[in-house]
Amino acid sequence: MSAQEIIYSEAKKIKDMGLKRELGLFQTVAYGVGIILGAGIYALIGQAAGLAGNAVWMSFVIAAFIASFTGLSYAELCSAFPKDAAEYLYVKKAFGNKMLSFLTGWSIVLTGIVGAAAVALGFGGYFSAMFGTPALYAALGILAVFSLLNFYDIKLSAGINIIFTLIEASGLLLIIALGVGHIGSVNYLESTGTAGIFSAAALIFFAYIGFESIVKMGEETKNPTKILPTALILSIIITTLLYIFMALSVVSIMPWQELAKSSAPVADVAARAMGGQAYLILSTIALFATGNTVLILIIATSRMIYGMAKEGVLPKYFAQVSRMGTPWVATLFVMFVSMLFTIVGNVGTVANITNLLVFLVFITVNASLIKLRYRRDFRPRFRAPVNIGRFPVLAALGILVSLLMLLQFSTIVVLYGLGILLAGAIIYKLID
Repeated sequence: MSAQEIIYSEAKKIKDMGLKRELGLFQTVAYGVGIILGAGIYALIGQAAGLAGNAVWMSFVIAAFIASFTGLSYAELCSAFPKDAAEYLYVKKAFGNKMLSFLTGWSIVLTGIVGAAAVALGFGGYFSAMFGTPALYAALGILAVFSLLNFYDIKLSAGINIIFTLIEASGLLLIIALGVGHIGSVNYLESTGTAGIFSAAALIFFAYIGFESIVKMGEETKNPTKILPTALILSIIITTLLYIFMALSVVSIMPWQELAKSSAPVADVAARAMGGQAYLILSTIALFATGNTVLILIIATSRMIYGMAKEGVLPKYFAQVSRMGTPWVATLFVMFVSMLFTIVGNVGTVANITNLLVFLVFITVNASLIKLRYRRDFRPRFRAPVNIGRFPVLAALGILVSLLMLLQFSTIVVLYGLGILLAGAIIYKLID
């Protein structure tokens, strides 16, 4: 018997209390909205306006439309397989290739860990500017606090996520409210051209990455086959509406040419409309936005590790559950490894590598849906629209868009990404 088979056999014998099914539709939607909104939009809006002009709102519509291709594939797959292993399980069910499945899961875990480290450093920067605490200490502190919170109770974590998401969204709502009195002051069809609108859409697409994290909550959702796909679709719709109204407001308050030059566009817009105190308000909201993203990434990544351990592809101790019904070993592992990346501090290039890996995962997920559609035993509760017979047209478009997105990365980032996949293949062989 191989080491891989031994791990799988032992994983099956785990006396597992199981994760608690605590999350309803509202909590799951809040989780999705929180991870999609993140902190990126506060910086992206200026660059996007510079590319598209006053018609930047169109770019948000296009980006949401593109995100929905893969989003609907996730919705269908999670309605058939509502497990925490998520992408790993989808690829395994579709292709039966253990290495491809492992590399998919490996990519998701790595993006979550490095992403948590990068956003924690962002939190540290805001915290340091406001209170003078060293940024690294603040980053390590937020990782520790939210990991222990997740270790203690998922229901409490979900409650804090809801509060933080509401605060996070309030920043966008504030800008929208400030823009109401200025609506109609500019021509919203004025643009730099079609190419500029689509270039801005490509940039904005990154503001939607994260919607796929919802499927990691399959074993903690009360009715996952129904709630998960509904929450995923609602999250994309809600965030898109917020983004569009925000885009209309910012160009109404400040000319898009000035937005393009701003390093803090949202803060500048707020300051233009309500004075200098806006910087403090927006910085405070940014603390909650970055903190919320850290919390969600810890939750999603630890559940992926837990799910893969239950499937027998990772050592069985990662599937251990605490008396509170949380995957405590996986959670602490994510905390410690994220802290290591945070201490290194230079995560800029690695963050780009994680984006590359996300698009590779999107390709495999969409391909998995196409393959599974032709299996008689594939019976999802939700079915993505726009089909030719059994063939899912939107999944094919999701593959095409992801391939186009890969073209934007530099050669060095692609080489690093391939190196990470090679490292994953070596680790797989060592435990196989």
